[in-house]
Amino acid sequence: MTEAQGGVRGWAAAHGGTWSRLRFTSLRLRLVVVFGLVALTAAVSASGIAYWLNREAVLTRTQDAVLRDFEQEMQNRAGALPQSPTQDELQHTAGQMANSSQRFSVLLVAADESGKTVYGNSGALNGFSLQDVPASLRKAVTKEQKVTSTNKYAYHLYWQRIVSDGTPYLVAGTKVIGGGPTGYMLKSLEPEAKDLNSLAWSLGIATGLALLGSALLAQAASTTVLKPVHRLGVAARRLGEGKLDTRLQVSGTDELADLSRTFNNAAAALEKRVDDMAARDNASRRFVADMSHELRTPLTAITAVTEVLEEELESGGIDPMVDPAVRLVVSETRRLNDLVENLMEVTRFDAGTARLVVDDVDVADQITACIDARAWLDAVELDAERGIHARLDPRRLDVILANLVGNALKHGGSPVRIAVREADEEVVIEVRDHGPGIPEDVLPHVFDRFYKASASRPRSEGSGLGLSIALENAHIHGGGITAANSAEGGAVFTLRLPRDSSPLTEEPDEGEKAKGDA
Repeated sequence: MTEAQGGVRGWAAAHGGTWSRLRFTSLRLRLVVVFGLVALTAAVSASGIAYWLNREAVLTRTQDAVLRDFEQEMQNRAGALPQSPTQDELQHTAGQMANSSQRFSVLLVAADESGKTVYGNSGALNGFSLQDVPASLRKAVTKEQKVTSTNKYAYHLYWQRIVSDGTPYLVAGTKVIGGGPTGYMLKSLEPEAKDLNSLAWSLGIATGLALLGSALLAQAASTTVLKPVHRLGVAARRLGEGKLDTRLQVSGTDELADLSRTFNNAAAALEKRVDDMAARDNASRRFVADMSHELRTPLTAITAVTEVLEEELESGGIDPMVDPAVRLVVSETRRLNDLVENLMEVTRFDAGTARLVVDDVDVADQITACIDARAWLDAVELDAERGIHARLDPRRLDVILANLVGNALKHGGSPVRIAVREADEEVVIEVRDHGPGIPEDVLPHVFDRFYKASASRPRSEGSGLGLSIALENAHIHGGGITAANSAEGGAVFTLRLPRDSSPLTEEPDEGEKAKGDA
């Protein structure tokens, strides 16, 4: 393959998709093509009909004039010849016949007194000859027909159009009634053919102009139609970007104006619905936040009391009959404390006030510290090499690990195995238990707030917010968590965090804030 061929093929590969999209997706192009096809069909049909009608009119007019002249010459001149003329007589008469107003070539055929066939040609002897006349025409001319009440003559005039060496001709022949020579005529239709060619060119030019005019008309029509559609598309994109105050300027009473009004009504309804939902959502968040803050004050006092009661339990100073109730109060107070803390954390995420405080951490050391602080060393197996560093928020990573490992210990089976590996620019942490796994109908909901797999355990330990908070903490790092069942048994939670979350701690500039607010 030559370099030029390679360049052409490369250009086609690079631009083929663009042309394909233009061909199949451009409404303007489709309108122009449809207008063009309609105009082309109409112009070609009209030109074809006009050409055919003019062709038949021109040829018929010329043909009728020539045949009338030839028939009259045969009656007047050929009919005046004796029944057995000589060749000179035929030659002279043929020349006279050819000098008529239509200027055609004549060939006369007869038998002389000796019965020999003689020919008379209006031109030279090597001019118009019997071989130039189609055999079928000669047979029809010389065939004697029966004379009846409807057929008064035994011989008739017959004609045929032929093409010889690219030139069209009219050939006709007849026999003198009552005995006499047989005459043939040859008339060139080249002038008429040239006139028809000129007509065809004129009609072709008219068709091209009609096609060009239809393309311009289609362009103008498509511009008129597509401008409102384009404005509607731009407005729809702005609406999709969250700019709910987008409206279209409506003018006119046509269908496009009705569509614009419908869009404006829908946008207004959507804006009102979103505003109402945002107001209710803000009110709900404020309620949760206020409730959490209000609960903290009495909880502080209750927690202080439960700590005293717990010390009394350890020292044996509590009546054995009251012991179960005191232990229940201590347990439920701790659970209520965790619930309030989780609610406040969720409120910060919903309000968008949660922020990262990143530090360079050794992932293995951070995991070890997490499980050691919660006395899980005997129940957790750690498969992680030291030296895997990442810039993360240590407190939020601790929250994620505590929720994942605590969930595995609570609902799975020991031992819980934690594996750490590096993948591209990410740190991947897998937490796997040896329990029965997660039911397939539960998998899509494990990260939902307050979701519990067993409806029969509504008061089980935990608030149903742990995995949701872990996922939010992963998202704020720019990562994520997925849940699945291992082929070897048990559930596997996979945490993916970027190696460096520092860019997420930067405040957006004024332009980005304005864009986000819009």
